[in-house]
Amino acid sequence: MKQHGIVRATRAQRTLAGPVVVSGVGFFHGASVSLRFRPAKVDSGVVFERVDLPDRPTVAATIENVVPTERRTTIRRGAASVELIEHVMAALGGLGVDNCVIEIDGGECPGRDGSSRDFVQAIDAAGIVEQERPRNTFVVSNSLSVQHENALLAVHPGPAGRLTVAYHLDYGKGSPIPAQSCAIDVNSATFREHIAPSRTFVLETEAHALRAAGLGLKTTAADLLIFGENGVIDNTPRFADECARHKVLDLIGDLALLGMDLQGSVIAHRSGHQTTAALVRKLRECVLEPTSTLAKSAPVREDGTLDIEGIMKLLPHRYPFLLVDRVIELDPPFRVAAIKNVSVNEPFFQGHWPGLPIMPGVLIIEALAQAAGVLIATAMGRSDRVALIAAIDEVKLRKPVVPGDQLRLEVEARRIKLSSASVCGVAKVGGVVAASAKLRFIMIDPDRAARFLDPVPAERPARERLG
Repeated sequence: MKQHGIVRATRAQRTLAGPVVVSGVGFFHGASVSLRFRPAKVDSGVVFERVDLPDRPTVAATIENVVPTERRTTIRRGAASVELIEHVMAALGGLGVDNCVIEIDGGECPGRDGSSRDFVQAIDAAGIVEQERPRNTFVVSNSLSVQHENALLAVHPGPAGRLTVAYHLDYGKGSPIPAQSCAIDVNSATFREHIAPSRTFVLETEAHALRAAGLGLKTTAADLLIFGENGVIDNTPRFADECARHKVLDLIGDLALLGMDLQGSVIAHRSGHQTTAALVRKLRECVLEPTSTLAKSAPVREDGTLDIEGIMKLLPHRYPFLLVDRVIELDPPFRVAAIKNVSVNEPFFQGHWPGLPIMPGVLIIEALAQAAGVLIATAMGRSDRVALIAAIDEVKLRKPVVPGDQLRLEVEARRIKLSSASVCGVAKVGGVVAASAKLRFIMIDPDRAARFLDPVPAERPARERLG
């Protein structure tokens, strides 16, 4: 697979120095809503907490939680969703705030004046502090693009240590919104001054259609830029190219869903939220992350190894099916080396075979899969996903493994994504290959895994159990 980028730790993570509140009315649904921004611990990212719902469910502002929604960015986890997050995310991303809990008492962020300015001012009032862990940056090494109809969004290698964004807006001849472009070197200073104040815009005909659908009933021309046949209605643009600048604002907000900084050059032509989401998904799929939250939080010993306690924090397996005793080398997301001490007391030796104890080949492959599970967990930086084997290919069993042997399990990643992973594994005894295989996994939520693995309830009808 062509690797489009690498990930490097480039700066310290940041969070807020204290809490701050922003209130207002949602543009689409018209409900009054309050946001309370709170500091958050390292590696937690941006998380919305629906304080108006039972048990206060949370939704992480990450690309895997994005659901398709017209004209805005929405995230959902279970029954909890939050709409119109892009202006909030742009403020956090533009100012470099990585970890934040946002308590929200409704399903839509307040629109305020249609820009990120009020959120930026609130964040500045709260203050920003650095944290003890490094922040990852996706460094673009090969161009990547997304195209849908007449919209194009591409990212290319760019100046070292910088993110540049260029947006060309063109609604065609005769549109009340003139063709315009904006190009900017994105940092906290340029974002505050040139991007954050730019407001949402809409055509008058679109505004009428939204109101006819029951949306935007409390939003007026004073809240955003509405373009009629003769230009902006009852409002004054802040910049001659304010529409293009706001598109850059939306881009920055949606790119923040990547979960890391981005170094490269982004060029957009008539693209929107769905196009950016598609690009972010591609970026997440095209890189193996060399550092991870879980790897840092796992109890790694001073010599860089993981003992059985650390392994059991990463893997759900337990006796008699935990087949990894120690991790002796760990370099996420690239490789892992672990050992399995084969004892005559292993329960499978009672029947395989009496008088001639040989470790079943399928269990050697399972041991490789468990070593891969450690690598996947640390590479993804997530403990809330379970890796299930989806396919095993090119299995080769070359040498019997017997009591007293020590298996060295060597696994190298070929691809690790949020939804799947593939690895190559080799098991050795005394430097001689005993078994090898290629393994593929799917990642699922633990509750889904439980449903998948649970036996069929006895009270269900026999026909249903068999079907």
